[in-house]
Amino acid sequence: MKPWDQTERAAKDARSDPLLSEMSETISDSHKKISLEKLGIRFKIGLLLAFLVPLAILSVYFHFQFNFSLKESAKLNLAAISESQRNTIDLFLQERIVNLFIQFQSKTFNLAPSNHTMEITLQNLRQVSDAFIDVGFFNSTGIQVGYTGPFPFLQNKNYANEKWFSVLMQPNRNHYISDIYLGFRNKPHFTIAVKQLIDGKPYVIRSTLDPDKFYMFLRTINHAKGVESALINQDFVYQIVNPDLGQLLGPSDFQPSAMTGTGVQEINKDGASILVAFSWLKETRWALIVKEPLNIAHAQMYQARKIMIAGILFIAAIVGAAIWFITNNLINKARVSAAKQDELQVQLLHAAKLASVGELATGVAHEINNPLAIIMATNGVVRDMLDPEFGLQASSEDILKELETIDTAIFRAKGITQKLLDYGRKNSPNPVPCNINKLIDEVLDGFKQREFDVKNIEISRQYHPALPDIVADPDQVRQVFLNLINNAGDAIHNTGKITISTDSNADHVAVTITDTGHGMTPDQVKKIFDPFYTTKEVGKGTGLGLSVSLGIMKSMGGSIDVQALPGVGSSFIVNLPIYEGKKAKHETKPEITK
Repeated sequence: MKPWDQTERAAKDARSDPLLSEMSETISDSHKKISLEKLGIRFKIGLLLAFLVPLAILSVYFHFQFNFSLKESAKLNLAAISESQRNTIDLFLQERIVNLFIQFQSKTFNLAPSNHTMEITLQNLRQVSDAFIDVGFFNSTGIQVGYTGPFPFLQNKNYANEKWFSVLMQPNRNHYISDIYLGFRNKPHFTIAVKQLIDGKPYVIRSTLDPDKFYMFLRTINHAKGVESALINQDFVYQIVNPDLGQLLGPSDFQPSAMTGTGVQEINKDGASILVAFSWLKETRWALIVKEPLNIAHAQMYQARKIMIAGILFIAAIVGAAIWFITNNLINKARVSAAKQDELQVQLLHAAKLASVGELATGVAHEINNPLAIIMATNGVVRDMLDPEFGLQASSEDILKELETIDTAIFRAKGITQKLLDYGRKNSPNPVPCNINKLIDEVLDGFKQREFDVKNIEISRQYHPALPDIVADPDQVRQVFLNLINNAGDAIHNTGKITISTDSNADHVAVTITDTGHGMTPDQVKKIFDPFYTTKEVGKGTGLGLSVSLGIMKSMGGSIDVQALPGVGSSFIVNLPIYEGKKAKHETKPEITK
């Protein structure tokens, strides 16, 4: 007697004995309840992993990418501020040098100036800048023969041994800007001196400038919130500094890594990260130091990131709760009545599609990331065009051209997401006559063909030219073939080939999907159709694909068989009954050739 005959006979005996029948039903219901509870837990975990793992990976990737882009953007912005202020300070010093040279050409200038003449000279200088404190005139021996200002005892002082005078007397120098120093007056100041040859002898006009006035000028050109500027010399000593941040003529807490050019560095001070940009002046060996705390530089972007993270967490919570609720609802429906098995099959199919969407998210992320990167970059260009500090061309036509680039990237991203929405949409079963060859083409001609081209996986289609129709729901059949083709692609590492062939006999249409992947062991083949059993890594599969596919085929009167060898590959054979109206025509079809 065959095994299935023994099973059928035992079932009949059980039905003939009421006591045995009742016990059998009780045991069966208990097993079903336990099985459904285990199935529900594994189902929830599988769906949550399939959705949350790709989402977590994408979130981590965008977090690091966001931080990197944010930091680079802040550095570029601070470097631009530093260079702009450096150029303004150089221009200020150049103007003061020109102011002194002009005094040699004034009508009141002479080689033996009186006090009145010097007072007129100082008055002329203070009209252009109140930073001038005094003014003095020196002969070629270094004696200050003319002076006016708050320190009259400097009249006739000998400056021949002062550093600034010695440097200025060199043949290749015609002006000099000193560091901040105390000098004879024992008060911080710095000197600007210019040299003019008259009758072959050098004469010098020198003026001292107030560091406090220079500091106020530095504050007026700094309009960035939270940004502090200072000047240091080549010995890293403060020349101009905010008293709250440092001491004039005291050591700087930051020392630039280069003695020329510009740069931006990140330092840590008292547990806080600070961006520091430096630019060396051209007129004197001073460096402009511009500091900005990271929490201020990134304040708006940090706020945007918090909103984005909150949005992602909210979406994850909503989807997770939806998955949990839908799963509970499905299990409850299955526990209430076995008569709703068909509806459960539809829900499981939809859940598998949702899981597939989660797995597709990682692959589609690159497609969406490209238009997002274009939008971010173009947005930055428009901001720079509207910023007068950069001096870029900002006509309406140029701005509209950049906005058109943003529009193109937005519509590209919208098209990608629409395809995902169409794929994940839930549809009710609608059996109609359909052609297997066309359904397979619809599966391949979407995302899959491009995906396999990128992975160097060859697709070979060997179709029967006159294949009879079947009666089935096209969405469900496409889902089955998508699952099988996905599994074939996942089984192939590096390069390989997937062969899809169709054939038929008097009653059935057969589809064979063969891959050149790693194959399966006999134990794996036995379990391959079990719910939640998968040979993939954790987070890369739910183990529902083949189980749901087999259920779909059985509901249509079909079947799925598998043949596999380790290291050789696998073949899945799908059999579906032929549409009754096509059988008579099929009996006269010519011999099939591949």
